[in-house]
Amino acid sequence: MKRWLISSFAVICLVAQAKDKAIQNFVLDEKTVYVIPVATNRVTTISFPGVIAAMDAAQASTDPHKAASFLIAHTSGSSFFSVRAEARKAVTNINIRWNHQTYVLELVESNEPLLSVTFEPAPDTSSTIHSAPVTPSRLLALLDEAKAYPLLKAYHPDAVANVDCRNYENQPRIVDCTNYAVEIKEAFRFDREDTLVFRVGITNKTNRQLLYAPNGFFLRVGERTYPQSISDSSGIVPPHAEAPAYFAVTGTPNGGRNDISIKNDFYVILDAHTIAPQTEAAMSPPASLTNSVDSTGSQTNNEESPHP
Repeated sequence: MKRWLISSFAVICLVAQAKDKAIQNFVLDEKTVYVIPVATNRVTTISFPGVIAAMDAAQASTDPHKAASFLIAHTSGSSFFSVRAEARKAVTNINIRWNHQTYVLELVESNEPLLSVTFEPAPDTSSTIHSAPVTPSRLLALLDEAKAYPLLKAYHPDAVANVDCRNYENQPRIVDCTNYAVEIKEAFRFDREDTLVFRVGITNKTNRQLLYAPNGFFLRVGERTYPQSISDSSGIVPPHAEAPAYFAVTGTPNGGRNDISIKNDFYVILDAHTIAPQTEAAMSPPASLTNSVDSTGSQTNNEESPHP
């Protein structure tokens, strides 16, 4: 009886190991071609960390009535798809667009298919790799460099040789809310300081004054949100007007590097509200003061710098 139990347990373990081989996890790397065996009589499900933006494949179809080497099932807006081989010895590639990167999968018909493939993002090492501290005075200097970028670029190009700049004039990036809108005008990256500086315009769409916290800017990149490290803004927008503002994001909240490229899709988060006419005089902050927060979280008041 004991021998039978031991033998049965051994068989179960072998079966479990065989099943485990058909389930694989891979770390995403846009420079790697992933070979994925699929079968004609099994379905392979491939999952990504987020919504798949686009998918391109050769010799593959989503229509079961159309002749193709591979049959793909995918619902728009989902983060996974399923695939099955329709022909023996079939081989093709499928390119997946996710998080602004292209990942190449090579599908190969096989008698030993993978049944489930899960792709995971590269591990976040920001908690162990720390940037050198950026002082409040240096952050103020970065804001000044961003404001003077056109002049520096024209007359002192060496001063901004290592600064990446993106202008949104031809591709507006606007977060449109009920009473106001925030438009990104320009984005700058200072890599040595691991800091992004944004020039934005805040539009008041109402006939009342619009108030917001000058130190209340947040940046949304993908599924992550970063608080500002410093800002230069008035905190108030007159009725039916646009007010300029600058803010910066430095590193990550836990003190690591963010290494955010200016090629990303950015969303500016700002909590703003209108005030009734009778309370405007009491609640309006002095126009000559700018409220900002340094990289350590300390709040400071600085004289407002003129905007270009």
